[in-house]
Amino acid sequence: MNNSSELQLDIASSDSKGQWFLSGQISENDPLRQFPLHTFPFSVGRRTESSLCLNVGCISKNHAEIIVKSNGDLALRDLESTNGTFVNGEALKGETALEVDDIVQFATIVFRVGSANVATDHHTIQEDVCDQALAMIQFERLISDGGLHPHFQPIVRLDNQERIGYEVLGRSRLFGLQSPYEMFHAASQLNLEAQLSEAFRERGVEIGKQFNNDMNLFVNTHPKELDHPELYDSLAIMRDIAPDQKITLEIHEGASTNMNMMQKLCAVLKDLDVQLAFDDFGVGRARLVELGEVRPDFLKFDMKLTRNIEKAPAKRQELVALFANMVNNLGIQTLAEGVETKECHDILCEMGFQLGQGFYYGRPSPISKYIEEGTSGPEGSGTVEDFIPEPTESDPQQ
Repeated sequence: MNNSSELQLDIASSDSKGQWFLSGQISENDPLRQFPLHTFPFSVGRRTESSLCLNVGCISKNHAEIIVKSNGDLALRDLESTNGTFVNGEALKGETALEVDDIVQFATIVFRVGSANVATDHHTIQEDVCDQALAMIQFERLISDGGLHPHFQPIVRLDNQERIGYEVLGRSRLFGLQSPYEMFHAASQLNLEAQLSEAFRERGVEIGKQFNNDMNLFVNTHPKELDHPELYDSLAIMRDIAPDQKITLEIHEGASTNMNMMQKLCAVLKDLDVQLAFDDFGVGRARLVELGEVRPDFLKFDMKLTRNIEKAPAKRQELVALFANMVNNLGIQTLAEGVETKECHDILCEMGFQLGQGFYYGRPSPISKYIEEGTSGPEGSGTVEDFIPEPTESDPQQ
């Protein structure tokens, strides 16, 4: 029974602000959807007869309800749910008014409040801010509830295109957190970049151990992790997840100039039987003298140097080839990133590069794609026509 301050009616005909709706995802596999608030009270819960049925274990049978007050304003009421109802990150006790762009969270399921009359045909700055807030609220769900879905991109020997390993790249299906940039942006607001990076590695190795043990999993680090003991602890946890898997840790080439940190890290990696790769080499501060002090197992040349190298002037090609052969002579395996065409592949072979990575050999994909294809052979690698580049290829870290 509604009290006298509440109305039970059709919002489309009675609310001065027009059609209200909730915007969000019920599950991570769903696209972003709008759920109209068509009648009131608008019930939310696990029961099938709920106005918004959220058939998820963390949702109570009668979780919450949205009502319309006599003055036409909306209000949200928690119905003593087990896991709580939140508005803009604050736990709801009893009842509170709702406004356009409020972020409403039922347990771990997050929505944004919207109204058709105040919506525009353009994605406004205000909507961007609200979507960022929604993404931040979902960040805990990303870390704690299995929201990370690693993708794997092949790394091949250039002479025969045999796959020797895969780089582990972070992905998610949660709204606002699909790309590494979005995930790390949310993490930066919470000062949790290191924790997110750890979760990427651990989840990636957990999934990646489905490959044969001799398939090398290249995992990434975040700059905030370096030179902190927590990194070494997390690497030990990663090794425990896959004791026999070949694993390589990638760090940005700029870190190679910190000799004290590199010596500590190399000692830890040796104890854990984990190899080392310098990433994005050739556009930062690292110099060949550092390679003499701390020699990684792999040197990944930044794609700014190697992508479309077949179209570069002859002098630049000569310089890159000279650089690659100097690194080869140090006993370090050279790896060219950003290989997208057969022509690029062919000239990198001529230059003396040993390994390659890029859409010519395979795009970042769930592990099921590569398990089904098998782990080696040019017939499984495809061409650039088969693998259309993703926007994140320009910054493949994580």
